Amino acid sequence: MLMVVVLSFSGVIAADKPHILFIVADDLGWNDVDWRDPNMHTPTLSRMARQGIILNSSYVQPLCSPSRSAFMSGYFPFHTGLQHGVIMPEQKAYLPANLTTLPQSLKDLGYATHAVGKWHLGFCNWKYTPTFRGFDSFLGYYNAAEDYYTHMAGRGYDFRQDTAVDKDDAGKYSAYTFAERAQVLIGQHNTSQPLFLYLAFQSVHGPLEVPAVYENVFCGHIQNETRRTKCGMVAILDEAIANITGHLEDTGLIDNMLIVFTTDNGGPVWDAGNNWPLRGAKATMWEGGTRGTAFVYSKNLFQNKGTVHKGMMHAVDWFPTMMTAAGGSPPPGIDGVSQWESLTTGSPSPRSEFVYNMDAIEDGQKPAFHAAIRSGDWKLMQGPAGMGPAGIPYNGWYPVPGVDGEQEEFDESAVEDPGPDDYQLFNIKEDPTEHHDVKDKYPDVLAKMKARLAEWRQTMVPANFPENDPAANPEHYGGTWTPGWC
Repeated sequence: MLMVVVLSFSGVIAADKPHILFIVADDLGWNDVDWRDPNMHTPTLSRMARQGIILNSSYVQPLCSPSRSAFMSGYFPFHTGLQHGVIMPEQKAYLPANLTTLPQSLKDLGYATHAVGKWHLGFCNWKYTPTFRGFDSFLGYYNAAEDYYTHMAGRGYDFRQDTAVDKDDAGKYSAYTFAERAQVLIGQHNTSQPLFLYLAFQSVHGPLEVPAVYENVFCGHIQNETRRTKCGMVAILDEAIANITGHLEDTGLIDNMLIVFTTDNGGPVWDAGNNWPLRGAKATMWEGGTRGTAFVYSKNLFQNKGTVHKGMMHAVDWFPTMMTAAGGSPPPGIDGVSQWESLTTGSPSPRSEFVYNMDAIEDGQKPAFHAAIRSGDWKLMQGPAGMGPAGIPYNGWYPVPGVDGEQEEFDESAVEDPGPDDYQLFNIKEDPTEHHDVKDKYPDVLAKMKARLAEWRQTMVPANFPENDPAANPEHYGGTWTPGWC
């Protein structure tokens, strides 16, 4: 997924409390944008990235629900129980109700708050859904993935306007629906009140679906069929963001605005996503699964536009960063730290460490415990990095499928998957592609990192990953995924 944040200053009130547009796209890989892979089509994003500040060390979680929980709560998922996999449609799993969310905190500062797009933070009870978690309105869906046109997620329909089932948008490609909704909200907003708009695109998550014109016009040079479709999906995402930013230009809001763009996890290489030259994929703790495509853009807020920012950042930091920009303070005790000063002045990042993830559930594929942490340039991993579909570990390096249709396959058996008691140590500054495990070369660093991992592990809460509940079956609710069964 991908995220864009827009902070807009409109008049005297907005100068104190900027409007905020927070756009998230799904499953966009490190190499799925045209400033890294010129075969892709992202002119709008590329222009903003090159005229803004590219964030080269902005980290996210390996999967959807964990990243969204970090965005909304400011906590690492292993502190909220969402560290294992993603929330499945029939699970009683959710972002805990006792946590204060980003929109709730912004409402306390006087913001109007709206959510558009994917939620994926639980829906078994109404209290876990967007309009009960701080949003004034919601248009979108609850689950991880669905058909882009029919909005069917497995055996149930999943599309809502606030709490009501929305059938009016059935048959319409979701990127169109979400962009149009965003433009309506922007156009209707009373600028005397600060606005927070959370726009979480379905694009570019599977299934691989896009109107044919986007493949043919923008991506016809790519002969690899799945990569061509992925390119078309990225192109329609870029167009949707162009339409929104164009509307902001028309209203004058962009004249004093911050745009932050980040993905929610690395690209799924099994689904035409690409993270080259980084190692791994979505669902893994390798850099390719967690180092997100990201940038910030503003016409007038930054002193160092047109640069690459190498300071360490994490998904949990956007909550306190936005609160600082809005003149407020985040809830005490969260894991996130404000990056506002670092972004606006170019000063060093206040973050020196983070946890990629840690998980203690054994589910037949993953071991009883695996984790990865970062401290400065050092990265320590215990156990396997993760697991993709069909139990494939995705430990390798996956070049982009060529324009000639050929794709170099990585031999997964060429890299031995470590056991739960095995450690790997990497210096990410010197070896960003994680080719060289240096634990034997630096035993003192290994010992210090293992001790720090043990300290982090003491703070881990049990993962909330229950068995499926038949009470969730959409057949009980007229064929629609509906809250009210927990």
